[in-house]
Amino acid sequence: MNWTDDRVELLKKLWADGLSASQIAAQLGGVSRNAVIGKVHRLKLSGRGRSGSSAPRPKKAATGGSRAPRTSRTVTQTIGATALKAQFDVEAVAQQDLRPIEDVVVPISRKLELVQLTEHTCKWPNGDPMSPDFSFCGNDAGESGPYCTYHSRLAYQPASERRRAR
Repeated sequence: MNWTDDRVELLKKLWADGLSASQIAAQLGGVSRNAVIGKVHRLKLSGRGRSGSSAPRPKKAATGGSRAPRTSRTVTQTIGATALKAQFDVEAVAQQDLRPIEDVVVPISRKLELVQLTEHTCKWPNGDPMSPDFSFCGNDAGESGPYCTYHSRLAYQPASERRRAR
């Protein structure tokens, strides 16, 4: 299929009218949607006409008149492809479920170095490994794993809490 001058002019007109690439391809015939998109890109046709009502809306004068306040509005956010859209309420407050407060006791770190760790000491890192004051927790880890009780709660959260945090 060759892009003749007539077809290019029709493409420009349909694109300016706000038709989609699929609609333009159907009207031109013998051309794919991707071919239309490629040609539009090569022609650098970025501006789109308005679909629907093409009459321009008059601007309101900046007067001291009162407008009714909007309590909330729905915003459509595009996620990935334009076919997937999520709608959410802008002014809605996200309800946050907090875990019940327990008697949490943060242990005082023994600040051990790597060579001082054993099978039964907590291997939770404290600070930046590249800094000179880097250390490990060093408290008793017991037989349960590499961390003390406090750091185990931080490292191993139940799956339901991880899903809720997303």
